[in-house]
Amino acid sequence: MSVVYSVFAVVAAYLLGSLSFAVIVSRAMGLNDPRTFGSKNPGATNVLRSGSKAAAVVTLVLDAVKGWLPVVLVRVGGAPYGLEEGTVAMVALAAFLGHLWPVFFRFEGGKGVATALGVLLGISGWLGLATALAWLAVAFVSRYSSLAALAAAVFAPLFYVLASGTAWYAERSIVAAIVVMVGLLLWRHKENMVRLIRGTESRIGASKAPKTVDTTPPAAAKKKGHHH
Repeated sequence: MSVVYSVFAVVAAYLLGSLSFAVIVSRAMGLNDPRTFGSKNPGATNVLRSGSKAAAVVTLVLDAVKGWLPVVLVRVGGAPYGLEEGTVAMVALAAFLGHLWPVFFRFEGGKGVATALGVLLGISGWLGLATALAWLAVAFVSRYSSLAALAAAVFAPLFYVLASGTAWYAERSIVAAIVVMVGLLLWRHKENMVRLIRGTESRIGASKAPKTVDTTPPAAAKKKGHHH
């Protein structure tokens, strides 16, 4: 019977992960679909490019919650149903995969940074906090959101393994799930990596579109101004 509960939990986690909040929040707040501008990535960073910080924050929080909630529900309330760490690992991965390939949005999802953070917070609050601090530190120094995400992703499994026996006891299934998430995060950021190497990646706070410069000769501009 525990197998049935495990399957149900994994499917539910995937469906919850499939809720693309970047699109849902943008629609609810009357903003353009984030898949149509900027990086075309349905995530909080691209929603921010719409000019609405509130929408970006709401998207970030909800994307994190959908990774955190199923992991916590299984971890805290799964024992009576025979759900153990193996199910926690599968649920964590399912929620993350739902964000990357959402069934409700033609399997076109985001890069998974916020959802991965939510998953890590569900596994351990300390693990999620350590990973978030790593992101903040790299983002503060480099001003590159993508570089911060890549660094935090690499640090996450190291944090989990190194703190085993002190902050928590590492489970092989959880380690495997985190490593798979990290691999997918790196893969989803491959274009960002290329831009970082070339030096063309946009920094946090930088305008996506450069201001246009008027190259019209003064005489032509003056002549143009006389026509009505």
